[in-house]
Amino acid sequence: MSLANEVCEACRADAPQASDQQIAHWHEEVPEWKLVEEDGIVKLQRQFSFGNFVDAMAFTQRVAELAESLGHHPALLTEWGKVTVTWWSHKIRGLHRNDFICAARTDLLAQH
Repeated sequence: MSLANEVCEACRADAPQASDQQIAHWHEEVPEWKLVEEDGIVKLQRQFSFGNFVDAMAFTQRVAELAESLGHHPALLTEWGKVTVTWWSHKIRGLHRNDFICAARTDLLAQH
């Protein structure tokens, strides 16, 4: 099953972070996303390009609606012609399966 079709589960503060093996496996499905580390926290990040600010804002809104519907919220940086989306699980200060599901769904949003 595609990550984009999977269901996010509620992430508890005591949930385990994704293992290196899980990250490597799930990352294969969202290869355009970079693994970045900020303040010791590994995150998924991707920059999307647009022809203007209005299209970038529209995409930002679609990602915000997705995030709200899933109860899982990324960092969003909207600039002229680009949007940077960063997913990670705040409660566990790292990556969880949910982050990869959200990245896959974000990719689908960018296709429309």
